[in-house]
Parts: sequence; C-alpha cells; structure tokens
Amino acid sequence: MASPKHKKSKMRKRQRVAQLEKPILASVSVCPECGAAKRSHRACPKCGSYKGRKVVAAGVEA
Repeated sequence: MASPKHKKSKMRKRQRVAQLEKPILASVSVCPECGAAKRSHRACPKCGSYKGRKVVAAGVEA
C-alpha cells in the first residue's frame, strides 16, 4: 500500500475540509411560479414546477 512521502500541513487539510463544508446558499434562487426559495436547476419543492411547467407532484422533494 502506498504511503505519503511528505506530511500534509494543517493549512492544506483545513482548506480541503473547508471546501466540503461550504454552504449551498449561493445556489438558492426564487421560484417564479410560487415565490418560494429553491435550489438552482431543480424542481420547486413547494409547487413542483421547473422551467414554467409542472414536473412533480406538489410537496414531493425532487
């Protein structure tokens, strides 16, 4: 099994972990149909519409 040749610094470890823990807030937008908050490029969890048409039943997470 391979083993690391050099020690990973604390900064490198922390930068890697920080990328995984970034919030999803940047990809939140407003649904044009009902005005609820929804993630970009996904169906609205409230009304179930995507790009102006109904794609899933209301209240079903897509």
